[in-house]
Amino acid sequence: MSLQIRLRRMLALAAMLAAPLAGAAPAGEALERAAVAVRAPGHAVLLGAARAGSRIVAVGERGIVALSDDGGRAWRQASVPTSVTLTAVRFAGARRGWAVGHGGVVLASDDGGERWTRCLDGRRAAQIVLEAARAAGDARAIAEAERFVADGPDKPLLDLLLLPGPRLLAVGAYGLALTSEDGGQSWHSWMRRLPNPKGLHLYAARQRGQVLLLAGEQGLVLLSTDGGQNFRRVETPYKGTFFSAELPGEQDIVLAGLRGNAWRSADGGANWTPIAAPMPASITATALGADGRLLAANQAGFVMALHGERLVPLNATPLPPLNGLLMQAGAVLALSIHGAIPVATRP
Repeated sequence: MSLQIRLRRMLALAAMLAAPLAGAAPAGEALERAAVAVRAPGHAVLLGAARAGSRIVAVGERGIVALSDDGGRAWRQASVPTSVTLTAVRFAGARRGWAVGHGGVVLASDDGGERWTRCLDGRRAAQIVLEAARAAGDARAIAEAERFVADGPDKPLLDLLLLPGPRLLAVGAYGLALTSEDGGQSWHSWMRRLPNPKGLHLYAARQRGQVLLLAGEQGLVLLSTDGGQNFRRVETPYKGTFFSAELPGEQDIVLAGLRGNAWRSADGGANWTPIAAPMPASITATALGADGRLLAANQAGFVMALHGERLVPLNATPLPPLNGLLMQAGAVLALSIHGAIPVATRP
């Protein structure tokens, strides 16, 4: 199997293991078309969620943004100007938020997720990468960036960090890493500061204080301890893909990914201990509670809690394949190919 085929298959899995849509339009067309209206947005394929004050904002396939003001019992659909798959959403308070997705899209909302505007797409992202490569005079980077431009807006963004400022960091396929210092109005490439010469996909981005953690395919783990000014590559025992990561403590790192592989470091990545999973199903999401409790979700439909060095299932029977988690008081909202499902985290 060629490297390109393997990358494409991995990227399909990174679209959070959701089933592909029959007859889906190319990203360039979907970018320009408003999100499809659905009768039950809370039962759509959902990939990520965040809190906007007391509201829950969930994002997913075909540009769907679902809003709930009652803890996930009732849902309604927001107005979104694009129909590409949205993969992650973050809010800074009750009103201001951002979402990222396929086609290199970044959306912004200033009214708690009711309405969204596009502040970046894959065409502009590719130009930003090309401009940065030309400014650095890096022939290899220029050639790669020119391919990005020629490919069109087909590179998905897969995770998003809100940094103090308001600064944003969006990461995704083929090593895409773009930052904004002004809440999404203008963007710059961070790709040259990342030790990722192969352009491996970046699936997860996390922050704790000045520590920034990026994780991706082929065991890629990048760590910054100075707020993102410099990154170093962290070696781990596992060379498969990590889909999620957490920073539970000052020196604690948890990574999780393909076939249930999960690892923990208590010393900033110098040493690693395996975390036992109950089944060899890919772990697609993790989340930290306010009390520091770590939960994980997998493709087999289980929400699991970390107990010591083991992941223990919380649900007795499997749910649909899971894509994301949102912590709530005494429960977690599991995001699946069949929508949002509450799961109790306490007896």
